[in-house]
Amino acid sequence: MKDSKKETNGNIALYRKYRPENWGEVIGQDHIVKAIDGALKAGKVSHAYLLCGPRGTGKTTIARIIASELGSSVNDIYELDAASNRGIDDVRSIRDSVQTMPFDSKYKIYILDEVHMFTKDAWNALLKTIEEPPKHVIFILATTELEKVPETIVSRCQSFIFKKPTDAILSSVVTNVAKKEGYTLEEGGA
Repeated sequence: MKDSKKETNGNIALYRKYRPENWGEVIGQDHIVKAIDGALKAGKVSHAYLLCGPRGTGKTTIARIIASELGSSVNDIYELDAASNRGIDDVRSIRDSVQTMPFDSKYKIYILDEVHMFTKDAWNALLKTIEEPPKHVIFILATTELEKVPETIVSRCQSFIFKKPTDAILSSVVTNVAKKEGYTLEEGGA
């Protein structure tokens, strides 16, 4: 973990404090890390990614790492929670903003979380933009409910299925975080 994480005050939630910031820190999704990291290193950047899986498996984290690996600055990363911003007007604002160039990066990255919450009209408004985005735009969609994402969208994205980490992996994470936070767990306490 980066030193900056260790210097944060004690009021930050542990999941945020210890959120992976690079491929080497991601656990339990080796198949996804290998595929995306390899593609990016080979210069094969998709215009749209679809990250699917249960809550807490790293979809948003991986989306942010993709943006970081592509060198996008915070000025060119746009995150939208579709659970709260799910309508056609929200998607129209995205559709309009993709037309402008990035501020200081090669790409503008749109991380759209909980996309299964979009309305039908919102999906219809987004379809053409995802199908033929400007060269400087990358969409990263995340969902816990793949079956609610229209097939017309799924077919236009490079999809990755996240799996729940094993109990052994979770136990290791809990033990390591407890140790970093100055706690000792009893045998089997993780």
